[in-house]
Amino acid sequence: MQIVNFISNLAMPLVILLIVIYSSLEKNKVFDDFIEGAKEGIEIVLNILPTLIGLFIAIGALKDSGILDMIIRFITPLLSVIHFPSELMPLAMLRPISGSGATAVAINIMKTYGVDNTIGMMASVIMGSTETTIYTIAIYTSCVKIKKTRGIIFAALTADLIGILVSVVVCRIML
Repeated sequence: MQIVNFISNLAMPLVILLIVIYSSLEKNKVFDDFIEGAKEGIEIVLNILPTLIGLFIAIGALKDSGILDMIIRFITPLLSVIHFPSELMPLAMLRPISGSGATAVAINIMKTYGVDNTIGMMASVIMGSTETTIYTIAIYTSCVKIKKTRGIIFAALTADLIGILVSVVVCRIML
């Protein structure tokens, strides 16, 4: 374990040293390249900031409005027919929208049901097999200025839905 800690502590300084050595051998101006990259990074942050602010406001409004609870109550009868635990619905609905919100829900599920319980394991597998789709699409498409995201969002949310359903099925089979 100590060797892993030693290597991980040296990783970043070694990468920086390798970049400086390589740039020196190629006769590049390392500091000028660094400054240029920092300028580009700031421009990217300024370009995606409005998208992030809008997304965070929308997520907050969605969580605080009670719409998620209403949707869960509405589809609970369907969930019982397909043997999908209704306890996982808040996680399944928040995961594509908010990583931090989904993490909070997953932690709450694990505190309530335990990490060794079927529900806790399903929550863990869902967290590992899905993505914060809306957030990721918003960031990537705003960076490259793509406006028409309907097809992307549909495909990505379909993949999330399949990931969630397969997570539940696999956990039921394995446990």
